[in-house]
Amino acid sequence: SNTEQEEEEELEEEESEGEDPDDERDLGKIFAKRVQWLVQNLASRSQVVEELVGDLLHVFKMLLSDSFFPVLKPAIGVGSAFEGWSPHEDDVVYCLLVPLKPPRGHTFHLELGTAGKIQVKDSCIRVVLECTCTREQLVGDMLCFVHNPEEELRRNQDPSLLDTLCTGSYLDVEKTALWFQNFVKSAWVVVPQSHHYNMEVLPSSRSCKLQLTNASRRTLFVEMMFGVQQGDSDIFLSSENTEAIFTPSTTWPESYAVAEVKFFKHMARQVPDNSVHLKCLQLYARILVGTGFSTYALKTAVMHLLTSTPLSGWRRRDFLLRL
Repeated sequence: SNTEQEEEEELEEEESEGEDPDDERDLGKIFAKRVQWLVQNLASRSQVVEELVGDLLHVFKMLLSDSFFPVLKPAIGVGSAFEGWSPHEDDVVYCLLVPLKPPRGHTFHLELGTAGKIQVKDSCIRVVLECTCTREQLVGDMLCFVHNPEEELRRNQDPSLLDTLCTGSYLDVEKTALWFQNFVKSAWVVVPQSHHYNMEVLPSSRSCKLQLTNASRRTLFVEMMFGVQQGDSDIFLSSENTEAIFTPSTTWPESYAVAEVKFFKHMARQVPDNSVHLKCLQLYARILVGTGFSTYALKTAVMHLLTSTPLSGWRRRDFLLRL
């Protein structure tokens, strides 16, 4: 393949620089070749998934523009597949985070969990109605939820977000996921990719999981999570699952997935060509499957090494040392 030819050329170039290949380097070369690393395949499929989800959210935007459901912003690819590696070979899950903004007449107030915990697990999103009397007078596209009688609001306007996707005053993860899943089922026929893929919504209480199968029986697994951004940071309160046995439906744990994918994209621009940092991560993620050792802990270790060791030390000849 072209990749193997490039590796051979790189090896010849290293040898021409006076670096005699020894047993350890040969072993490193064998390991590097045997790791089933399909970067181009991951990148191309990630692009397909991003385009598909973008088209799907565009349909949402058109059909829900006058509603009081959350405003869906462009999805952000997160997780291993969008970072350039995957602990799985055939059943890669392409995860995306869909940022939510409050609809007209509503605001989101983030109530963060107890300070001092390693991971905040009890953060909530409180939904508050705001006065839109000025907008009602100037634009006339909605009635103020705060200062109009409930009976008039029921008769002339769609219900507020508090009455649809909230439990009490808090945005409910499970209600949001179910609403999104049902809308995907009805909106799919409008999406251009519906001509190329059969779509099935898989069971999930805190996200929207899709199984897409094309005419060649090749399958794509897509998971869309939801999140509310903390200020201008890359930290979100998200709908992702926690390690807790029971997570209340109004709990939105903190997620650093957006910051992490930005970190790996930044490093991809800094490391040498043919850097092995993702191959190391890929290999050990495969080794650790079924051991109970978290791949997230492994990823954290690799991120630490990338910031604490010279980036020039991630060439193929350094493969075993980095491992």
